[in-house]
Amino acid sequence: MKDVVTIGDAMITFNPSATGPMRFVPTFERKIGGAELNVAIGCSRLGLKTGWISRLGNDEFGRHIFNTVRGEGIDVSQLELVDGYPTSLNFKEIMGDGSVRTFYYRTNSPTTALTVETLDEEYIKNSKILHITGIFPAVDKKKNIELIKHAISLAKKHGVLVSFDPNIRLKLWSKEEARKTLREYLPYVDILLTGEDEAELLMGTSDPIQVIEYSKEFGISYVAIKQGEKGSVGYHEGNYIEAPALKSKKVVDTVGAGDGFDSGFLYGLINKWPLEKTLKFANVIGSMVVSVSGDNEGLPYLDDVLVQLGEREFVER
Repeated sequence: MKDVVTIGDAMITFNPSATGPMRFVPTFERKIGGAELNVAIGCSRLGLKTGWISRLGNDEFGRHIFNTVRGEGIDVSQLELVDGYPTSLNFKEIMGDGSVRTFYYRTNSPTTALTVETLDEEYIKNSKILHITGIFPAVDKKKNIELIKHAISLAKKHGVLVSFDPNIRLKLWSKEEARKTLREYLPYVDILLTGEDEAELLMGTSDPIQVIEYSKEFGISYVAIKQGEKGSVGYHEGNYIEAPALKSKKVVDTVGAGDGFDSGFLYGLINKWPLEKTLKFANVIGSMVVSVSGDNEGLPYLDDVLVQLGEREFVER
């Protein structure tokens, strides 16, 4: 039985050797990225049993990602290397203030080989939470929208909770396409993990109270609104919590912070923690991620989070 299963594309991410406009950066460092994979890595490092459903190119980059994922302790039984599809790439531009722009090269993604027919119903059935995002449907709008709908239907059929992070990428599709498609998923979502901008696009408001009321109309049980340096707001069964952020020592790279928050929130749910404790835990992880360069390098192990929370002593020497 898996605690969390995710579905999505992964990429080789090229991080710049210097800050500033990408056209002036002379060299890049190879890393690995992908929102759904980041959440899987985050959950696995916290100690959850995690699986990832995807396809990678049968090339050197694909093999590198495959080996890394396997080394993180994530189940790779639903991961295949496929011929004819190059592993997806992206290049990051990081400015001096830590803000990031991403340039995608993921046309003809290997996940094109992932179809409704290849989804293993038993695999989804034997998990507690299915985590999806709004990125995967945008990668291949003709096919992935229906693929995610099918995955959701399998989860609901077997009582598996559906966790959803809108993670809207407007370089992949328009606001109108994103709104229309992702709103269709909302009635089947149990756990909504959204940023303020994404809530504004989907629901026409970023006001936490209104977002929560809107979510309740769809029957969404858990709502978490990520507010960056302000922290987060959560709701469950009449319990409304505002959780302040833990200030990061230094913001190096903001990419992956939301995915880290997601992994922390799902960890709290799996362990049946109170909402306030879950939000605090998730906020701490988000603050830890931004202090490290890379999409998932800053995702912490459980002991690291407990040290940050003051629940475990850090021994340096």
